[in-house]
Amino acid sequence: MPGRVTCDGVRRREFLSVGAAGIGGLTLAGLLRADERPDGIAGWQKKSIINVYLGGGPSHLDTFDLKPDAPQEFRGEFRPIETNVAGIQICELLPELARRMDQLAIIRSLTGLNEEHTPNQTESGWSESSLRSTGGRPSLGSVVARLQGANNGACPTFVDLTGHTKYGFLGPVYGAFRPDGEGRANLSLAGGVTVNRLDDRTRLLTGLDRLKREADGGGAMKAMDSFAERAVSVITSGAVAKALDLNQEDPRIRDRYLGNAANPNRENDRFLLARRLISAGVRCVSLSWGGWDTHGDNFGHLRRQLPPFDAGLAALIDDLVSHGLWNDTILIVWGEFGRTPRVNGTAGRDHWPRAASVLVGGGGLTTGQVIGSTNRLAEQPADRPVHLQEVFATLYQHMGVDPRYTTLVDNNGRPQYLVDHNSTVRELIA
Repeated sequence: MPGRVTCDGVRRREFLSVGAAGIGGLTLAGLLRADERPDGIAGWQKKSIINVYLGGGPSHLDTFDLKPDAPQEFRGEFRPIETNVAGIQICELLPELARRMDQLAIIRSLTGLNEEHTPNQTESGWSESSLRSTGGRPSLGSVVARLQGANNGACPTFVDLTGHTKYGFLGPVYGAFRPDGEGRANLSLAGGVTVNRLDDRTRLLTGLDRLKREADGGGAMKAMDSFAERAVSVITSGAVAKALDLNQEDPRIRDRYLGNAANPNRENDRFLLARRLISAGVRCVSLSWGGWDTHGDNFGHLRRQLPPFDAGLAALIDDLVSHGLWNDTILIVWGEFGRTPRVNGTAGRDHWPRAASVLVGGGGLTTGQVIGSTNRLAEQPADRPVHLQEVFATLYQHMGVDPRYTTLVDNNGRPQYLVDHNSTVRELIA
């Protein structure tokens, strides 16, 4: 699988890398300064989101919306199995998720999708082309960083494990922290620098700026002090660095994520990293898993890919529950579109933006249910179509952001709503 590319030439490893681009030249203090809530008011909700992007577009008919009564050229090769919720069936290759369906919900009637191989839609709710001339739409994590700031002084708001999330017109100061390359280097002290020496340097800079501080009537320099202190606290506390060090995890828990002991899937480390980052205080984590652009050999590919995916995602659910994080953390799993109902001549399925499935759970949502349905051949919603942006309205509400009235100013000075479809998915809200 490592060499797979999507049909538009994007290499799978580009979606799965841990973001070697660093943080766009920003200092750690600058990143945290951008993370601070602008109005300085405390009390925002300490809720979290883990956003799992299935790059390439998974087949809805072969995962969460099987059609066993359809003709062979539509229904494919997999059988549905019962879950622990009466009346809900999913693919036979997902038995662990089937045992946890009471903790999950499936949206089978997702609409509003575009045929494009980018994570923009699952990160922002918008097409890649929206507001492109002004930098594009920001991802949800960047919006939360802009509006609310960090969960605590030892962690950034938004961590990206895909390398592809967009800060859009908000600019790089609200981009995600990418824990590799320059970003990971920023999490440790340079050789020979102790915590005491770092403290001495901080005091020296404070002394050099004394005259500016005395002349500062607006408190700007005082604010700079607090941002610098937070940057130092990220490094010296080691919370993020520890979260990224999987060697500090209980080997028994890590083994649960990896699944088959004889053939462990290291991609599942991303699920574990996400849980550890949320535990450390990160509010939004984006990650990608697998390659789902199955124009050919769809069923062979899914036979290899779905079992480790099932094991890793089930382990993440259990881990969030055991750490007391499940009720405050929404886990959402989706791709950029579904796949064609009719199997093509190379035993594959092509792009199909007219319908897709979404798996969601946690966050105090109402689970153990299926929302919406597609028609007999899974071509389009038959009832209760759910727009992509309705899902984002629900995610924003979970994070304490009102999607109905909140706006952000773009680079042309125009206020932009977060979504056009600002109604939440009412079935998910208790």
